[in-house]
Amino acid sequence: MSWTYAALLALLTVLFALSLSPEAESAAVPSSSANAPQGPLRRIFMKEADASNFFRRRSRRAVKSQDELNAEQRQVLAADERKREFHEEKRNEFESYAEEDNDEQDEKTRESTEQWREFHYDGMHPPQEYNRHSI
Repeated sequence: MSWTYAALLALLTVLFALSLSPEAESAAVPSSSANAPQGPLRRIFMKEADASNFFRRRSRRAVKSQDELNAEQRQVLAADERKREFHEEKRNEFESYAEEDNDEQDEKTRESTEQWREFHYDGMHPPQEYNRHSI
């Protein structure tokens, strides 16, 4: 039980010290309209009465305006375009990887075939291309 008393005492001490500090008062936001946003920010923030009227007029089931529908459609189209570009980029990366891998396999096969021909060449007859019919 003594540790709870110690923790409570420490918490109260910190709260008391914070309440007496001068920074606690300066952190408060003044209620004057001198710091009201100007220009385009003014449209973002609205008065409480206007906000409540907005939500009262626009219920959950209310029909959206054409501007809202157009904005949502633009967002969906932009997301689809980003997704299409992403998948196209991934497909191109895979195609280039597969092409490099096939080229590497072909080179290894060609090298091993060449080594086999050199090893089995007896020097008496001119070298021939194997697996081809000669007339």
